[in-house]
Amino acid sequence: MYLEAASKMPKFLALFVIILATTLVLAEGTRTWEQSSFDDFEKGTANGVAITSDGALELAPSFRSLYVTPSTYTWAMDTDSEGNVYVAAGSPARVYRITPQGNASVIFAPQELQVQTLVVGPRNTIYAGTSPDGKVYKIERKKAASGAADQGQAASDSKSTFTVDPNYSSTVLFTPGSKYIWNLALDKQGNLYVATGDHGEIFKVAQNGEHSLFFKSDDAHIRVLAFDSKGNLIAGSDGSGLVYRISPDGQAFVLYSAPKKEITALAIDDKGNIYAAAVGEKRGQPGGGLPVQVPVVPVPSGPQMGLTVSAGPSTPAPMVSVPSFPTAGGSEIYRIAPDGSPLTVWSSHDDLVYALAFDHANRLLAGTGNKGHIYAITGNDEFTDLLKAPANQVTAFAKAPQGGLYACSSNFGKVFVLGSQPQTEGTYESDVFDAHIFSRWGRAEVRSSGPVDFYARSGNVDNPDRNWSTWQKVDLLNQGTVSIPSARFVQWKAVLHAGHTSASVDRVVVNYLPKNVAPEIDDVVVQVGMRYQPIPKPPVEAGGAGGPPPGNTPLPPPIHDRDSIAVHWTAHDDNEDQLVYSLYYRGDGDTRWLLLKNGLDDRYYSFDASLLPDGGYAMKVVASDAPSHSPNEALTSSQESSRFEVDTTPPAIQDLRGTASGGQLRVTFRALDSFSPIKRAEYSIDAKDWQYIEPVGQISDSKTESYDFSIPLAAGDPQEHIVVVRAYDRFENMGAAKFVVKAASSQPGK
Repeated sequence: MYLEAASKMPKFLALFVIILATTLVLAEGTRTWEQSSFDDFEKGTANGVAITSDGALELAPSFRSLYVTPSTYTWAMDTDSEGNVYVAAGSPARVYRITPQGNASVIFAPQELQVQTLVVGPRNTIYAGTSPDGKVYKIERKKAASGAADQGQAASDSKSTFTVDPNYSSTVLFTPGSKYIWNLALDKQGNLYVATGDHGEIFKVAQNGEHSLFFKSDDAHIRVLAFDSKGNLIAGSDGSGLVYRISPDGQAFVLYSAPKKEITALAIDDKGNIYAAAVGEKRGQPGGGLPVQVPVVPVPSGPQMGLTVSAGPSTPAPMVSVPSFPTAGGSEIYRIAPDGSPLTVWSSHDDLVYALAFDHANRLLAGTGNKGHIYAITGNDEFTDLLKAPANQVTAFAKAPQGGLYACSSNFGKVFVLGSQPQTEGTYESDVFDAHIFSRWGRAEVRSSGPVDFYARSGNVDNPDRNWSTWQKVDLLNQGTVSIPSARFVQWKAVLHAGHTSASVDRVVVNYLPKNVAPEIDDVVVQVGMRYQPIPKPPVEAGGAGGPPPGNTPLPPPIHDRDSIAVHWTAHDDNEDQLVYSLYYRGDGDTRWLLLKNGLDDRYYSFDASLLPDGGYAMKVVASDAPSHSPNEALTSSQESSRFEVDTTPPAIQDLRGTASGGQLRVTFRALDSFSPIKRAEYSIDAKDWQYIEPVGQISDSKTESYDFSIPLAAGDPQEHIVVVRAYDRFENMGAAKFVVKAASSQPGK
């Protein structure tokens, strides 16, 4: 059957059926675990495997570490004409030069706390901006420099000791007088544009250092800059989340006011579409808060900037506290078309976008935190989770040789190479599936294409590293049979290989049969003198729909009914089987349980108390999972109630007598009950109010009580009186009798 189904599928897909246990049980209780969506696959662990938004696994681009810096944070990067990459870093503040082979050297180490941004200009001149109270530096390679710099000085650099490459020199090009320098950009004429905060200013700086204020925003920070093909400067702000288009003569126009407060990255494609990433919730006040790259810690004499500076006679050097990144709020990416129309193309509740760039295929890539994911945005709400870097935040991209991209990260400061070709092999391990019960693992249906190997393993603890079975490889083409032990937990692994056909997996369904365990009844409660009014069930519609599943009907509120007995119970089944119940009773001294009602779907039942003779009883509920299993597989369990008593017979009134003489009416009688003690007795004369009477001995605590009382008669009372007495037992059953008394006579009651 499965081979026939596979033969009818398109050639680029195949339905592979794998036997994961020696025996496949096709019982009614067979269940499935399916993974076929992005959310499903995101729960697993991918290594060299990308996950698409429509729920498919495929090989990710090659990704390798190029250099691990001694700095904790890397903020920006750019490449020169030779393919070397320059990285701006902080804690400690450095500019690193790294060759395509991974040889690194420190070419700049300022006194400021952070090198926040840099850009490489003509003749491989590097411009770097520092913070706080920063400057713009011009870093150049000395004319007499030899190729020795390419050998790097990485081994000598650390947070405490380092060697600056002597082949490079630096000079201060421009001091803006701003607290922060956020971004730098070069136009085609070689003019440098400096984005600053906390006054929201952009400065234009010539190569000789001459400068002017190019633009001032009413937001506190200009965070990012980029040039479009027409030479317009595109700028993003923090505070109101504005995207500006500023013409070469300084005329600004707001292209878009984002729903979020801070524009963190910009990218422009060859069609003129502007992509802007934004984070943070607006607070209703322009300029409020700080950009995401700056942790919030107060500093002396200035706005919050996230870097604690302490200085004094004994501490001449500034000290830097460990920065923190935002951990909530999510982010969005917008596309602003050439005609100015905006569209949200991607959003995330968890990931914060720090960098945007285009890869060799002109796909938009987003570097995010705080889990270090790199996403490829392929369309409106279409994306691929390409990879997870071994760092918390991916903060910048730059072009790399052979169509690749450099990427840098923070926490910790690392530099990677993202290749233009896919990995030769990638591995994906699913999340651990908990069947909650010891289970037998049946077939798994794997829909895949290209060269893919499939594995499975099982265990009885939730951590696969704690003595699970070994991975068992399955021959997909031959539907090879493997045996993994029956267990509570299972996990599968797919290994994708590069080949003529792209390898992918988009659906995995694992069939399993939980070991049947008996249902459990938690308690049984009997309420004498109560009754349940059944809740009407909705009619069953065509196709079987309508109403809750059997056994899931809620317990109705009980109502008082002294002639009824109500029983309810709670039960559960770890297999989530449908249950059916039987109700039994047994009297004191009896050895055999008698059936009261069977075939109950609901977990409650009421019946007429007169069905049981007076006495003590217990109820027993038997639960069966027979509706979900074949007769030889069904299991039962039972639970007994606490003892309860039934008494529906009223007390008897005996020996009722009365005499009237000497102005007194004397009455005597006995009250007897066959099961419970007499609770109280009352009398009424001539239809007047009932009056309480005490038994002889005053304490009413036995099944037989005697009463002897006198009632004074007033002068002029009639010669004949009607006396009524009544007695109650402990169950409020009432017996009564009456008699007529004539003056100076004695007459037994009737």
